[in-house]
Amino acid sequence: MMSFASSEGKFTNMIKRRISKPVQIGNVMVGGNAPVVVQSMTKTDTRDVPSTINQICELQEYGCELIRIAIPDMEAAQAVSEIKKGVNVPVIADIHFDYRLALATLKNGIDALRLNPGNIGNKAEIKAVVKAAHERGIPIRIGVNTGSMPKNSIASTKTPIVEQMVKIAMNQVHLLESMDFNLIKISLKAFDVPTTVEAYKSIANKTSYPLHIGITESGPPPTGDIRSAVGTGILLSHGIGDTIRVSLTATPHEEVTTAYEILKALNLREYGPTLVSCPTCGRCEVDLVKLALQVAENLRSIHKPIKVAVMGCMVNGPGEAKDADIGIACGKGQGILFCKGKRLRTVSEEDLLTELFTEIEKLI
Repeated sequence: MMSFASSEGKFTNMIKRRISKPVQIGNVMVGGNAPVVVQSMTKTDTRDVPSTINQICELQEYGCELIRIAIPDMEAAQAVSEIKKGVNVPVIADIHFDYRLALATLKNGIDALRLNPGNIGNKAEIKAVVKAAHERGIPIRIGVNTGSMPKNSIASTKTPIVEQMVKIAMNQVHLLESMDFNLIKISLKAFDVPTTVEAYKSIANKTSYPLHIGITESGPPPTGDIRSAVGTGILLSHGIGDTIRVSLTATPHEEVTTAYEILKALNLREYGPTLVSCPTCGRCEVDLVKLALQVAENLRSIHKPIKVAVMGCMVNGPGEAKDADIGIACGKGQGILFCKGKRLRTVSEEDLLTELFTEIEKLI
């Protein structure tokens, strides 16, 4: 059932994305011809409405397009109403164990649900949730995780884990479809990268519903960044993935930043600055590592797509980074400021950072 379409954009992109059914979550389209959507999850106590609203707003400032919140109890479910009043980005409720929490969040204006078939297995309860979601036009993500597979499913057999994950997800898809419901997203996550990749490849051939991809419990940076980049990068390079979350043991805005870096590396999205920096060598005559880190830190406040280069060689720097919007190539005691490979002027080493950002401000 997998079909592909060419990605669109003003940059060159050779990836042909899998064609999926579009699903509307609030004002954000997932699947269809929409770009890969970046999402994250708050790490506040949802019952603490002000803190949750503040973190949602911070995530939105970093470019997060969908935000999931934990719903551990009825107090959190009731807080959805006030949270929704304070934000203007779609909010998704993360539901485990108790279907009544899903019903409460639906009544309080949630934009989408994430249900785990591993811990809500009663068909009558699922039917009640599906009916309420159908009446409101609210999508449901079927979220299968290797760490929380249904105990009464084939998970107890010797069937390979990938087959188990896919079968559990498709059983839930068929159940929802039997209730005349098709506002569906699917995820099949594991900590193990090969398992995750194979599970998504398998289900991508069995259904055209949009897929939310990610490596679950990937850990803190930098190892979590690497594991997520490898897993989601493989899938995205095969055209698989309509929305992405990088699950890090870190502040949530780091998840968003990493997600965009993955998408930018594959020319799937343009968001925020891209820093090009050489690895340094024996020709380097300045502390390029320190300078590059200073540039990276200063770029955090910029959200427009701009490519900035920090090169350690005045001879090859402008040529190696000729496609950068703006850059510096360092030499002994001075550096060349260049734009699109063309020299602008020579500046002293102590003024490199200031002069670079003066030009960046002009560009943006």
